[in-house]
Amino acid sequence: MQMICKIAAVAAGALLAAPSEAGEGPFFITYTHQMEEPGNLEFTTRNVTGKPGNGDPFLATAAEFEYGMTGWWTSELYLDGQGTGSEGTLFTGYRWENRFRLLWHEHWINPVLYVEFENTNAADKTLLEVVGHDGVADLTALNADARQEKQREIETKLILGSYYKGWTIAENFIAEKNVGHAPYEFGYAAGISRPLASAARPERCNFCKENFQAGVEAYGGLGTHAGFGLHDTSHYIAPTVSWMLANGTTFQVSPSFGITPTSARFLLRFGVSYEVAQFGRAMRNWLQGGRT
Repeated sequence: MQMICKIAAVAAGALLAAPSEAGEGPFFITYTHQMEEPGNLEFTTRNVTGKPGNGDPFLATAAEFEYGMTGWWTSELYLDGQGTGSEGTLFTGYRWENRFRLLWHEHWINPVLYVEFENTNAADKTLLEVVGHDGVADLTALNADARQEKQREIETKLILGSYYKGWTIAENFIAEKNVGHAPYEFGYAAGISRPLASAARPERCNFCKENFQAGVEAYGGLGTHAGFGLHDTSHYIAPTVSWMLANGTTFQVSPSFGITPTSARFLLRFGVSYEVAQFGRAMRNWLQGGRT
C-alpha cells in the first residue's frame, strides 16, 4: 500500500501544478463528440483503484496528452502504469488515439470515428474500456506473469453525441482486435450528464453551480464475434461528478459498481485535468525565437 500511496502522490502533484477546460464533461469511459480546440494541449490523469476479489489492492494511472490537430481531428497519447500492493509498480505501455469528427456542424446526433493503437501488456489495469469477456480475473493475475503477455491491439469506436436542453448524451460502440491473435471483441459505453446550472455568472468563481457537472455512465463487454452478447461479460454503472475551478483546473470522481458476477464489485475513479490554450502557437513562437 505504501507503493500505491507514492504513485497517488506523484499523480496528484503533477496535476495540481497544472489549469483545464474539460469538454468531455464528467465521464471517465464514455466519449462525447466534443473535440479539443485546435492548437490546445490538455493534460489529464485518469486513475482507478480497487481491491478485486481476493486480489491485492491496486492503483492504475493513465497520463493523457490530448492535442487539437484541427477542428475535426484530435490526437492523444496515453502512458499507462500501475502499482499493486505487495507486487510492486510497473509501466504497462502506451496508447495512441485519434478521433475524427464526421460532420462539421452541430446536429441532433454527431458521429465521431475513433481509432487507437495499444501497445500494452496484460498487467495493465487502467480499464479505459471493457470489451469481450474482460472481468475481475484479469485484475487479480500476478504482475510478474501478466507483464509477460504483450497486447498490441487496434481499437475502434463509433461515438455518437448529442446536446438537448442542457443535457449531454453520448453512446459509444467499441470493436477491438489483437493484431497477432484472438477474436474481435466488442463493448459499449453510454452516459448522460448536465451542469447544475445552465446560466453562467459574469464573475469568476469556484463554487458557482455551473462549475459542477453530474451524470451517470454505464459500460461493459459484449462478447466476441464468435459469441456476441451478454453471457459471461462484465458491466458497470457509475455516477460521476466534475468540478471546474475558476483557473480551469478540473477534478473528477466516479464510484463504479459492478452489476454482474464477472465484474469487480467496486472501483473508484478519480482524475484531474488542465488545458494549455494555444500550446501549438506558443511552441512555434518559441522555436522561431530560438532560431533568431
